[in-house]
Amino acid sequence: MIFIELLKESDIDEILKLEELCFPEDPWSRLSFEKELDNPLSVFFVARDEETGKMIGYGGIWLMYDIADITNIAVHPDYRQEGIGRELLQLLVRIAEEKKMTAITLEVRESNLPAQKLYESAGFIHCGTRKRYYQGIEDAKIMTLELKPTEE
Repeated sequence: MIFIELLKESDIDEILKLEELCFPEDPWSRLSFEKELDNPLSVFFVARDEETGKMIGYGGIWLMYDIADITNIAVHPDYRQEGIGRELLQLLVRIAEEKKMTAITLEVRESNLPAQKLYESAGFIHCGTRKRYYQGIEDAKIMTLELKPTEE
């Protein structure tokens, strides 16, 4: 079982270790995560193993005007294929819907097929490419999910 909570400053050391493990070629810096805590457009969550308290995943989203942008979703390699990434994604989508966003966008490495499958299963569609987006080498697929207006 896992529990998900908002990112706190005390989580940054742990999230940096997970970031380095999941994205060793281009990890976010301490300053990047610290800025997310102060960014009024940003919402970041961490997922923890309920039994051990260990951080096993995280996800973040920016809520700008009427379109949201998923900045990160990462799951510790030992906990992949357990639905944690899906749970984080569903939470981020729910936040965007509650904030009345009309769409969610994200970039994903062209080589990251498991992530692409996750996003496609949630209704995201490939709508473009950012050439050499990752370290000036690898292309990113741009994916979008159109959101339906919620009834009040």
